[in-house]
Amino acid sequence: MDTKEIEKIVEEACKAETNVFGYNIWTHHISQVVRIGKKIAERFNADPEIVEIAALLHDYAGIKDHSLHKEHHMHGAIEAEKILKDLNYPEQKIEAVKHCIKNHRGVPGKRGTPEAECLASADAIAHIEYVPSLFYLAYAKFDMGIEDGTEWINKKLNRTYKKINPELRYLIDEKYKSAMNIVAKKEAQL
Repeated sequence: MDTKEIEKIVEEACKAETNVFGYNIWTHHISQVVRIGKKIAERFNADPEIVEIAALLHDYAGIKDHSLHKEHHMHGAIEAEKILKDLNYPEQKIEAVKHCIKNHRGVPGKRGTPEAECLASADAIAHIEYVPSLFYLAYAKFDMGIEDGTEWINKKLNRTYKKINPELRYLIDEKYKSAMNIVAKKEAQL
């Protein structure tokens, strides 16, 4: 399937004024999850098309309507089904995409399919590779103070790292350690 129509739908949602994350979620997260997911799909013998489509749509519900963000993985599966049915995508593949989206916040090794494992790991890796986007969210978009923002980023990075399949953590270990060093609560060592 040509994913251009799906890309267009998601990118338009990212451009919308109602998207509290800002357009950068497209350039610094969604596009990166797609890129990373496609790279690791081969390693897990995953269907790269399912991984790509799920990566494009995994955060769509929360981008489209922020009130859905807390459970965006569940709402995202519903939104993905609507979009993919409108595009006459095969039912079996729609179910595979929905499974990936529902499980992208889950525990490594318990996601059920190689495609779901790829999406969850790619999502987490993208958060760590693009840590500035977390700072942007905390301070620019969510208007947090230094302490609250630092704590939020620290917790997000910890949760995110645990989502990465253990076989892939080595790919991001150095960036994770560097990011955690920045947001660790400690006294200055001058």
